[in-house]
Amino acid sequence: MNQFYPYQELSKEQFLQQALHWASTQSHFSLHLNNQISYPHNGFDELLAIGAKQVMCENAGSVFQSLKNLHQNEWLFGYLGYDLKNELEKLESRNADYVGFPDASLFQPEHIIHFEKNGVTVESDQSDLVEEILQHKPKPASSQFGPSTASVSKEEYISHVEALRQHIEDGDCYEINFCQEFHGQVESWNAVESFLELNHISPKPFACFQKHNQYFILSASPERFVKKAGNQIISQPIKGTRPRGKSPSEDEALKTELRNSEKEMAENMMIVDLVRNDLSRTAKTGSVKVEEMFGIYSFQQVHQMISTVVSELKKDTHFIDVIEKAFPMGSMTGAPKVKVMQLIEHYENTKRGAFSGAAGYIKPSGDFDFNVLIRSLFVNDATKAYSFQVGSAITYDAVAEQEYDECLVKAKALFQLLN
Repeated sequence: MNQFYPYQELSKEQFLQQALHWASTQSHFSLHLNNQISYPHNGFDELLAIGAKQVMCENAGSVFQSLKNLHQNEWLFGYLGYDLKNELEKLESRNADYVGFPDASLFQPEHIIHFEKNGVTVESDQSDLVEEILQHKPKPASSQFGPSTASVSKEEYISHVEALRQHIEDGDCYEINFCQEFHGQVESWNAVESFLELNHISPKPFACFQKHNQYFILSASPERFVKKAGNQIISQPIKGTRPRGKSPSEDEALKTELRNSEKEMAENMMIVDLVRNDLSRTAKTGSVKVEEMFGIYSFQQVHQMISTVVSELKKDTHFIDVIEKAFPMGSMTGAPKVKVMQLIEHYENTKRGAFSGAAGYIKPSGDFDFNVLIRSLFVNDATKAYSFQVGSAITYDAVAEQEYDECLVKAKALFQLLN
């Protein structure tokens, strides 16, 4: 049953806040926002899925097959964690894990709220859902986060980058995405207000906020992993970062510097080649094209270099195969993919878990949209542990201190939220 409800005396933001507080009383929800940011092929649809008719919560083994079985022309929402790599290749994940997320969790919702300009369209069997949401009285609470502990010291980080540069010189790989983790304890917390604060500090076209029982994802992601719209497949890897300037002239200079950086363009080009290869596995012959190369896009905290690769889905190919054959995304691994994932496991000392996986939704038609789970906070509400990770692409030309500083620029919004 679909019904339209005007916002009436509430603004869109107020209705969203109220709906999230009600959603947080349920076992599962998934919010997706584009924050009205202009983006090639658009950002996420703005919608909130609440409640779970069916849940698929699994570790690596046969997740992609389970996903095919679960879909059955219904909406699905959730995330696919990085460690599903172990299902796709002969790999393992033995590093420390501070938040303990399952490798994948997706659910078929009971209610979906589509946010529009003047109101919401509600898909639900419950006719008084909006009234129930508006009558809900949230308990006032604030968030307090304990200090963050880094997984590596700056000195260790620099020595690891030098070791990775040696691997590149030895011909083991061309580029590797190397990440570091920060973790701590939640002293008190209001999940909804924390997400809304993060989204205010750092609005992004692929923002999402998910609850899977005790597991929460608060994401300010600027990056699309892969989208299906009809037979068109779209992937938009990000490689290349500069901070925002303190003045308009400095800001413009940093954008120009990014656009003309041979190092950043080389990184971006390597990942574009990897994405083209990944998409070709499920594409109609000759349909893989680079629609935009080295596009510069500005967000609240950073400028990013983004390329857009498109293809056409091969006939008789299941749409889940597109996700599976491109997973995990090249921008968060490197090239060649399997070798760099082995090196990631060796040099990173924490498990990635949901981080650098993908969060999104699948429509009843089989169209879908998934972000890259970066710039995201992961909270286990049962153990009160939180974690976030940041990384950068290491090539032979990488300067370890600059890569370390780039990580801190990317983590700026999360540090601001936690403090």
